[in-house]
Amino acid sequence: MRDIRIALLSVATLCAVFLLGTIHAFAQADPAAEPTVLAVAKVLPAVVNINTERVVRRTVRDPIEDFYAQFFGNYRGRTREIRQTLQSLGSGFIVDPAGYIVTNQHVVERAADLKIQVMTNDGKTYSAHYITGDDKTDLAFIKIDEKEAAFPFISLENISPNLLGQTVIVVGNAVGYGSSISRGVLSATKRDITIDNIDYKNLLQTDAAINPGNSGGPVIDLSARLVGISSAKMAFTPQGVPTQGLGFAIPAEIVRDSVTQFQKVAQKQPAKNPRAGEEPSASSNAERFFGIQLQDLTQELTDALGYTSGHGVLVSAVEPDSPADQAGIQRGLVIYRVGKYDVNSVKQVEGLLSRASSGTSVDFAVGVMRAGGAQRVETVTLAAR
Repeated sequence: MRDIRIALLSVATLCAVFLLGTIHAFAQADPAAEPTVLAVAKVLPAVVNINTERVVRRTVRDPIEDFYAQFFGNYRGRTREIRQTLQSLGSGFIVDPAGYIVTNQHVVERAADLKIQVMTNDGKTYSAHYITGDDKTDLAFIKIDEKEAAFPFISLENISPNLLGQTVIVVGNAVGYGSSISRGVLSATKRDITIDNIDYKNLLQTDAAINPGNSGGPVIDLSARLVGISSAKMAFTPQGVPTQGLGFAIPAEIVRDSVTQFQKVAQKQPAKNPRAGEEPSASSNAERFFGIQLQDLTQELTDALGYTSGHGVLVSAVEPDSPADQAGIQRGLVIYRVGKYDVNSVKQVEGLLSRASSGTSVDFAVGVMRAGGAQRVETVTLAAR
């Protein structure tokens, strides 16, 4: 009888322990304490949605001209130029409290008339400008045009070890839906792939969903450390076979090294800190009258571009439909002379244009003079608007 009591007491004790353990487990199953939730909460304030807009020009022929050519031989009609606004959506994340953002190069492809807007997780929208990028790594660096701001950022000092099988989280602007989250595992490393005739090297592979709009957004681990940057999704193999769960990201090591180089370029560029409702560049005579943004040709820029040292002022941007744009002046060209005066600084150009007014005609010697001796410079007459 005593043995039976002991046995029953043991069973009761085990049941009580099991019940307490179950209650404890349920008590711990608070979603707010899940590692994924905690990791996302850490990085989300630093993730941005990127909207870019640029105007491209295309020369087209009226289809009726092909009809006339069938009956009248080599009929030469007039071509028409049309302008098309191209928009793209992507993601990025802030890597510095000053507002520097890393993203994919294909999200913010460099263009003279590129307009960039970024939206942070709190719904605020800022203008940004392109600093530099690298087509080989498909990484780019942009900066928010905001003065005296301290933005939340993702540190690149402590990155993920990127172990096969580890949990990874994709954060970004999936198909235009901001702050979207998907989760999977790190499936492979050092993948070389080809998508739409573009070669990608040394990528990470994951089964976490990467959709259009995720490009440029962070991939993180459960400790909120950077795993990589969402880059591409393979929907079909080169042979046309449909795939599932094949997403690819640029490794964090490459991102970190690239950002280090990008920051060096940013330090050499003049700051752009417009106040609310104010555009500094619009106050310049060159832009107000002719639609040209100018930049001094520093020794570093001269060496990088291979131009002749000590001559001219760099055209850094051209406003669409402006007198300069209509005359064919493009970003990257150099203005060597204004009127009959040689120029070597933006200050000189501004001084020469200080007496200009609407309708004034000004001659600009524009082109490129290479350090090796090759040069092509033409004089263009622009009428101030």
